[in-house]
Amino acid sequence: MRHHRNDLSSPGDGRRGVPVNALRGLAPYLWQYRWRVSLALVMLLTAKLANVGVPIVLKHIVDDLAPGPGNPRAVLVVPVALLVAYGMLRVGASMFTELRELVFSRVTQGAVRRVALQVFDHLLDLSLRYHLERQTGGMSRDIERGTRGISSLVSYTLYTVLPTLVEMALVIGILIVRYDWWFAGIALVALVVYVTFTVVVTEWRSGLRRTMNEQDSNANQRAVDALLNYETVKIFGNEAHESRRYDDNLRQWMDAAVKSQNSLSLLNLGQSLIIASAVTLLVWRATVGVVAGTLKLGDLVLVNAFMLQLYAPLSFLGVLYREIRQALTDIERMFTILDQHRDVADAPDARPLAVSRGSVRFDNVFFDYPNGRQVLKGVSFEIAGGETLAVVGPSGAGKSTLSRLLFRFYDVSGGSIRVDDQDIREVTQASLRASLGLVPQDTVLFNDTIGYNIAYGRPGATQDEIEAVARAAQIHDFIARQPLGYKTQVGERGLKLSGGEKQRVAIARALLKEPAILLFDEATSHLDSANERAIQAEIRMASRNRTTLIVAHRLSTVVDAHQILVLDDGRIVERGTHVQLLESGGLYARMWALQRKHEGDEAFLVEDPASAPMRA
Repeated sequence: MRHHRNDLSSPGDGRRGVPVNALRGLAPYLWQYRWRVSLALVMLLTAKLANVGVPIVLKHIVDDLAPGPGNPRAVLVVPVALLVAYGMLRVGASMFTELRELVFSRVTQGAVRRVALQVFDHLLDLSLRYHLERQTGGMSRDIERGTRGISSLVSYTLYTVLPTLVEMALVIGILIVRYDWWFAGIALVALVVYVTFTVVVTEWRSGLRRTMNEQDSNANQRAVDALLNYETVKIFGNEAHESRRYDDNLRQWMDAAVKSQNSLSLLNLGQSLIIASAVTLLVWRATVGVVAGTLKLGDLVLVNAFMLQLYAPLSFLGVLYREIRQALTDIERMFTILDQHRDVADAPDARPLAVSRGSVRFDNVFFDYPNGRQVLKGVSFEIAGGETLAVVGPSGAGKSTLSRLLFRFYDVSGGSIRVDDQDIREVTQASLRASLGLVPQDTVLFNDTIGYNIAYGRPGATQDEIEAVARAAQIHDFIARQPLGYKTQVGERGLKLSGGEKQRVAIARALLKEPAILLFDEATSHLDSANERAIQAEIRMASRNRTTLIVAHRLSTVVDAHQILVLDDGRIVERGTHVQLLESGGLYARMWALQRKHEGDEAFLVEDPASAPMRA
């Protein structure tokens, strides 16, 4: 008999041992449903008792029907009660199996839901450094495989492995109680040999499957590379060369595939030999007992039925072993995400931020990124409540780092940042960020409606509130012209909107949050001159009566600031108003002259935002 069920199309990962961390991490999620688990185990035991009872009843039917000295007319008598019991046991085994799955389905799906939600929440709690260094595609695949691994692990263990173990224990127990030790000994030894053989050969086959798949990938890559470079191959006349290289990979794949198939045949043959040998020995012992008169004909039927019933699920052992090991590995990889610690955490005694004036003070701030690069070197400044401060300077001077530190995505390496004289390291991050609004350089919108993206500033806001901030950001008229209005889809990352439209949505979103402190992080750096002039008016309007920090590359956006800081190489080299800095003739004046020369005088004119063109 060829048990192709043992084969798998996916290679093993080569990692040995059971990832006990996965089991330890999964246990609390299952423990929450302990009563359902207990009830499912009761159903499991009942189903297996009924299943084991079927051969026992069948034995008694055979014994009652078998002719003998004390029962010459037995063949004419139908043991109705035993037939009814036989049918009820078969139905009972199926019924309790289905009831077990019905009871346990909520456990599996509930555990998957809780784990996925906890991983998602933990990812949102992790610091910015982790998200900058992560590979989103690989991480999402780890989560997907991990949650799928939970379902696979629970299904395989509860629905296949555990029932098989219970049935093994019941069968061997019955053999020990009802028959001599030979029966139990043969069955037990055969089971141990069968399991050991299957595990060892499956481990060996994992390496062969991995090699086969690697060669398959190499051959495919070679063929695709040659076809993509068709012209180069033809120009140099290297068709035969490419064919030989492709065939080399195909030959290596063929050798690995043949070895893999041969190993499968070896596995199936070995399993069949072990099962056949065990069943033959048990039937021989039963036959000897029947001939000697110590056993009845029904005992022979019982022993044979037990063995066939017991070994049927074991034919899937190779698949189960591989799948369970892979599921444990996938779960463990997902749980490693939960082991990641936040770089920035609330202090144990952190209190909510109390905002009154909304003043911000950077006091001798130093900052080094985790890679060791020093960005800020003793930066000190203060923004009085309701005033606007702008920071300008060359690329890489550390301007955008200021907003990241104020949001506490990173902690300062030295010095302190205070909001209304409260060190932001001593307040909760949630309350700090609730008081801050940001219009970033690259506005990223959710793939949803314009209304949803504006409302993201304060989920639960009314439609009137959404429209009010849209009008303030000069985006309402554009939205009203769309056929679906505020239900217009913005596309992936807002790609259906122009740069100016996205910036207006970002301003409206920030205004809806009603922050005490507003930050503009190079909010116009990617816009053309016309859109930039229009957005400038909205920035001035949004900044009115709010503490505002403007980080800018284009100096035209900061001419009205109460104070301008010039940052260079992590240090403040100049500070003052626009006029004062021009008069000083320093770095700011040189930057201003270069930008005027590059963009033209008209780029620095202030224009009524209502006249700025917008893309419909």
